[in-house]
Amino acid sequence: MSHSTEGTYTREMARKNLDVLRAVSDKVVEAIESAADENVLQFLIQEQQLDIHHEGKQGIGPIRRAVLESPEASQVLKREVITRGDDTPDNILVPDEVERNARTALRTGKPVVLYGPTGTGKTTFAKQLALDHCVGYSLHTATPSWTAKDIIGGIGPQLTGSTGMRSLNYHTELGAVAEGVKRARDFDITYSVILDEITRADISQIFGPLYTAIENRNQTLIETDNGEPIELDEDLSIICTMNMSDRTVNELDNAITRRFAMIELDEYEDDDRRSLFTGWIDDELGDIPLVDSDDLLELFEADYDGINNGSEQTTRGPIMRFGPMHYRDVTVFLREALQDDDLYMEHPEEAVGQAFRTFIVPRLLNSAAFPQIEQIEEHYRALDKRFDMFDLSPAAELAGRELEAEQRQMGSYDR
Repeated sequence: MSHSTEGTYTREMARKNLDVLRAVSDKVVEAIESAADENVLQFLIQEQQLDIHHEGKQGIGPIRRAVLESPEASQVLKREVITRGDDTPDNILVPDEVERNARTALRTGKPVVLYGPTGTGKTTFAKQLALDHCVGYSLHTATPSWTAKDIIGGIGPQLTGSTGMRSLNYHTELGAVAEGVKRARDFDITYSVILDEITRADISQIFGPLYTAIENRNQTLIETDNGEPIELDEDLSIICTMNMSDRTVNELDNAITRRFAMIELDEYEDDDRRSLFTGWIDDELGDIPLVDSDDLLELFEADYDGINNGSEQTTRGPIMRFGPMHYRDVTVFLREALQDDDLYMEHPEEAVGQAFRTFIVPRLLNSAAFPQIEQIEEHYRALDKRFDMFDLSPAAELAGRELEAEQRQMGSYDR
């Protein structure tokens, strides 16, 4: 393929040189950089999918970066390449009021926090919200070791040179938000940064400099190595998710509730929740008659109600706030378990108990205090008696073992 001058590489030239373009990724980059119009990019990316051919289904390599930086690329084409491999479902499951409030808050320019108990669909909705509001997004999951550097950036070490002649230098490392600003600027797109599960980190510590920038949009967050200032602008949206199973909004630092729009994902109306359960059962188990759909739906409802509201069988109050999304994992497990003789095809009642043992009980125990562990065991013993068509003993036994372990710890402490 001959070298082209800027803006002169045509679709016909791309078609004639397709064999070379498929063999050499650098030639694809050259073709994009010198494309005469978007028709060339559409041929290379949408029709021939040369970005996938050379770079796989995910990530931003040289080919996709060239498209994102091309003045000929439309926002639609940029969205296509920056979201390659994204599996975010189109169907929004959160209540309508939650969706409307979140979309409105983003339009005001406020950062958004989606908060609520585990299993309410916060992360999935955050991605859906990002794709609705912006061209692309990045997702970052918080850890206890996060600092302000992970959000804004800072100076980090870099080894340069060949083996035996290496030297240590320092350069600017951009944090999640600063990198998002730079992507929005470099690619001329609207962009979202999703900070997932921020309660795993020290919110006051990691967000300190960000609070200042939110108050003053002209505040420079950080400068790149070449002196480019990075500050918040309207092309960047920040969406956070926060698991509130072990704290309330009142326990949060006032700084975040004053600067962020707080959107709660908690209660699903009975009809909405039942619709979710029914949809998952039908989608995953509709052609598998080994488990009665009505019985499984009643079990889901009884389990959810007992966890969130308390049950008559145990004569106890609620165990904790627990969202409905966990039950989709149960239906997917059952779909696989009931189609193989080597798994649970011959014993579907056991499959149900094992699904709860695998996906529901561990998530409850993860944030349960001692009195709650007692309730969890009692709850599943009661369900096992009530739903004799299923074997829920594995779920109850897992909670029982955890209870015994806690009791032993308490006993050793007393001694």
